[in-house]
Amino acid sequence: MFAVIKTGGKQYKVAANDLVRVEKLAGEAGDAVTFENVLMVGADADVTLGTPLVDGALVAGEVVEQFRDKKVIIFKKKRRQHYRRKNGHRQELTLVRITEILTGGAKPSGKKAAAPKKAAKAEDRPADAKATDTKPAKAEKAEAAPAADFKDDVKLIGGVGPAMEKKLAAAGVTTLAQIAAWTEADIAKFDAELDFKGRIERDEWVAQAKDLIAGKPPRAKIDQQ
Repeated sequence: MFAVIKTGGKQYKVAANDLVRVEKLAGEAGDAVTFENVLMVGADADVTLGTPLVDGALVAGEVVEQFRDKKVIIFKKKRRQHYRRKNGHRQELTLVRITEILTGGAKPSGKKAAAPKKAAKAEDRPADAKATDTKPAKAEKAEAAPAADFKDDVKLIGGVGPAMEKKLAAAGVTTLAQIAAWTEADIAKFDAELDFKGRIERDEWVAQAKDLIAGKPPRAKIDQQ
């Protein structure tokens, strides 16, 4: 049995136990969700089309994960105007596992879909299995050594001026090396704390800091050429 649902302005064909990526829904992993905008329900050759919705039809699901999609780069340019702008966007999505497709006004039973089996953890395996597991650990990526003429000045990052430098210093950030080591959690923390409105990720401060430490030209200057 399958159904066609509408959510987030898009339509999806789903069946029980399907994993579907949809526009962000409220809820956390394990929460139950329902889709009431059912446009079509079918089972083999028996298909019911909605006008526009199928009366009494409902699709139930379970939130598996909240995440963000890969970054999309938006680049704008005005010819002969020395105007170039590059922004990034990561869409927030929800991964949902479909549990039931209901018709005739039936209500969700609340049961959860069967999750795929996961590989046993090392501590759960027998002792002899651990001894034969000789897979080498993943080597950590070595950080590049700073360039000989490296100047550790946060204002070298495109878009960072004296005012923003003062805000960063007040938060304890005074070097490019600190910014280059930021994690996603650090980016979110400083963006909210200093009210940068997404500038850190949008202007790729971490990548810029790493380039500057390695001796590469500032990205802002490259874009203006």
